[in-house]
Amino acid sequence: MPSAPHTPVPPEAVAPLVRGIAVLRRLTEADGAALSVGELERATGLARATVDRVTATLARMGYVRLDGRDAALAPRLMELGNAYLSAIRLPDLLGAHADALADALDESVSLAVGDRDGVRFVHQATRRRAMSLRFRIGDLLPAERTAPGPLFAAGWTERDWARWRERRAADPEGRGFAAVPPRADGTGFEERVEEARTRGWSLDDQLIEPGLVALAVPVRGPDGAVACALGAVSHTSRHGASSLRDAALPRMRKAATAMERELRGAPAPQAGPPPAALAAWTGASKQQLGRGFVESLARGLTVLTAFGEGRDALTLSAVAEATGLARATARRALITLEHLGYVASRERLFRLTPRVLDLGYPPLSRTTLSAIAAPHLAALATRVHDSASLAVLDGDDIRYTARVATSRIMNVDITVGTRFPAYATSMGRVMLAGLEPAQRAGRLPRTGLRALTPYTVTEPSRLAAVLEEVAERGYALVDEELEEGLRSVAVPVRDRAGAVVAAVNVAMHSVRRTAGECVAEVLPELRATADRIEAELRVAGRFARVPAV
Repeated sequence: MPSAPHTPVPPEAVAPLVRGIAVLRRLTEADGAALSVGELERATGLARATVDRVTATLARMGYVRLDGRDAALAPRLMELGNAYLSAIRLPDLLGAHADALADALDESVSLAVGDRDGVRFVHQATRRRAMSLRFRIGDLLPAERTAPGPLFAAGWTERDWARWRERRAADPEGRGFAAVPPRADGTGFEERVEEARTRGWSLDDQLIEPGLVALAVPVRGPDGAVACALGAVSHTSRHGASSLRDAALPRMRKAATAMERELRGAPAPQAGPPPAALAAWTGASKQQLGRGFVESLARGLTVLTAFGEGRDALTLSAVAEATGLARATARRALITLEHLGYVASRERLFRLTPRVLDLGYPPLSRTTLSAIAAPHLAALATRVHDSASLAVLDGDDIRYTARVATSRIMNVDITVGTRFPAYATSMGRVMLAGLEPAQRAGRLPRTGLRALTPYTVTEPSRLAAVLEEVAERGYALVDEELEEGLRSVAVPVRDRAGAVVAAVNVAMHSVRRTAGECVAEVLPELRATADRIEAELRVAGRFARVPAV
C-alpha cells in the first residue's frame, strides 16, 4: 500500500508487532509466493535472527507455512481480514444483491469501500472471460483511476485532499498500488469528483487499463453516508463507457436502492463469542518454544481478531476482555496498530480499517481447495508412508485434484486429473454418501454398473446399502474393487455449511496393511488431516469462493 505521510513511531509502540507486520506485508507483496529468509531479510531490513523468530511465531499461529528456509502465507491468515469484513457486515448483507446483479448484467460486479485516498474491494461477483480484469477481495486501487473513487472523494476533507496530492507528487504513476499497472494518469480527478457529486454516479473510461470500462453508484447507510460503492466492469469489446452506462445504470440504481433498504432494515448484529483464551495460548506457546516465539507479536495480532460481527467498535476494556490480555498490553497493541493504519479510534472506541485486508487477503482470496490440501496431504503421506490424495465428485466420476505419492518400487500410479468411477472408489463413496438421500439415489444407476474386478460391488441395492453404512460411520474402505491388489480408505471434507465438497484418501497395495490395520492406523491420521483442511477451508471460504482447483 502507498506509504502514509511519515509520523513518528509512538514510544509505546510494540516493536516486534511492527516487525511481524512488515514480514506479512512483504509476503503479501510477493503475491503469496514463498520467500526465503534471506529475501525477507533484504526486503524488510531486519536481522536474519529476527526474521527467523518472526516467521517461527507466525508459523505457530498458522499464518505462514515454513518449508525449510522458505516462508509463504497460509489460509488461516485470512481470519484477520475476516474480522474486518464481519465487522462492517457489507458482504453478508449485500453480497447476494451484488451476485444477482452480476447475473442480470452478465458482467463482473463488485462492492468497494474507501481506504484513505484509495479504493478497496470487499466483495466480488466475477464473470470468467478471456478479456476481463478480475480484482481480488482486498485489492487496493488509486481513487483517481477507478469508478468508485470519485464517489468517495466527494466526501473528502481538505486533509484527505492534501494526502492525495502528496501521494500523487511522490508516486505519479501509482507504483505503490500493486493491483494495477503503473500509469501516470490522474488529471481531471477533481472534475470527475464534482460530476459524481452532481449526478450520483461515476464512470471509469479505461483509466485502470486500456480496454476496461467501469460504472459505479453509491450505496448509502442509514446515516446517509456512502457505505460502499456498487460497481460493474466490462471490456470495450462488449461495451463502451456510454453503452455500459445506458445498459447498466438503471439496474444498478435499482440494486443500490434494494441494498440501502437492506442496510436500514438489518437487525442489530448479535455478537458471537470472542476468540477464546488467546492470551493463555500465546503464553503456553512461549513456554514451549522459548526465544523462538515472539509473544508480543502474537498478542498484538490477536487484538485484530477481537473484532467481528457485533463487535465492530470496542473499548480498550472490551478488547482486553475479548483477548484475555492485560489492559496495558492491549493498549500498547492498539496504539501500534493505529500508528500502522490498521485500527482507527474515536471517542474511546476502536475500529478496524480496510487496511487490515492488506495482510495477505488479496493473494489468499484466490486460493483453491487443492492448494489448501496439498501441504496437509504431504504431511499425511510422510506419517503413514503411503500415497495421499484429494478428489472431487465430477458427474459419475471422481477427479483427482491434489496428490502426494510416496517413493516405492511398488507404488499406486495416479496423477492429478485422473478420473475413476465414483461407485468403485473410497473417495467416491464418501462423497456419494454425503449427498441427500434423494440426490444419492439419483446418482446411482439402476443397471449398468461395470465390474472392474471380481470384487466390485455392482448390484444397485447392495451398493445403496454400502453407501448408507458409509454415511453412518463417516469413512469408506474399498478393498480391491477398483483394481486387484489396491486398498484405500477415505474420509469426507466438508465446507462451512457442512456439505461434503471433496474427499481425502490413503491408497496402498494390499500387502502393506490389512483392512483392520487401515482402520486402526490410517483412519485416525486421515480424520486429523481432514480436520486441518476443513479448518483452513472454513476461514478461506468465509467471504471468498474457494474453487476445487
